[in-house]
Amino acid sequence: MGKSLRVAVLASGSGTDLQSIIDASEHGRINATVAVVISDRAEAQALKRAERHHIPWYCIECVGKNRVMHESQIDSILEQHQVGLVVGAGYMRVLTPEFVRKWKGRLINIHPALLPSFKGVNGPGDALQYGVKITGCTTHFMDEEMDHGPIILQAAVKVLPGDTRDTLAQRILEVEHQVLPRTIELFVQGRLVIEGRYVRILPGDSWKTKYECYPEVLYSDGY
Repeated sequence: MGKSLRVAVLASGSGTDLQSIIDASEHGRINATVAVVISDRAEAQALKRAERHHIPWYCIECVGKNRVMHESQIDSILEQHQVGLVVGAGYMRVLTPEFVRKWKGRLINIHPALLPSFKGVNGPGDALQYGVKITGCTTHFMDEEMDHGPIILQAAVKVLPGDTRDTLAQRILEVEHQVLPRTIELFVQGRLVIEGRYVRILPGDSWKTKYECYPEVLYSDGY
């Protein structure tokens, strides 16, 4: 196994997706280490998770700054920590085109819906309100548009009778905790080839045979 990839995680909230990456790293599922955690909110639980695991963390709030100045601070931290991959894990700010272009191909995000459906901050709630029968989660490379870049992995989750926004969101979140670390490991293995809007996943191991899968979840090829 080669040198562990240094990952930066951008997070604005509770940090459960961050925790899934930390756990996968500590248990040897991925050849990657969370090198730094950055949030735009001082109260974000993600920062406390980083502290518990002795991971350097920074709160870079945007109040009183323009977006370019804000992201130049983030960029400096990423360079300082020699980051090879940046992961948006519940980061609630839209990144500028300049930042995205610099990190393009090394910048991924997870979204709680089957893109291109239900972009934005309330994927589970929007899916429920629209009345779909199946939703899920998506990892993708970020581009200059919100929730738009080439799709890496998806997993489909059933909407059950009686679901609320919270119950549906929680089931999707549990699947996110599988799909996001897997996406990072595919990146580490050099198995992701971007071809326009399409991401080709090169042959290799499968987490479907290595680790437990939820029986009612449909995982896309490559998982």
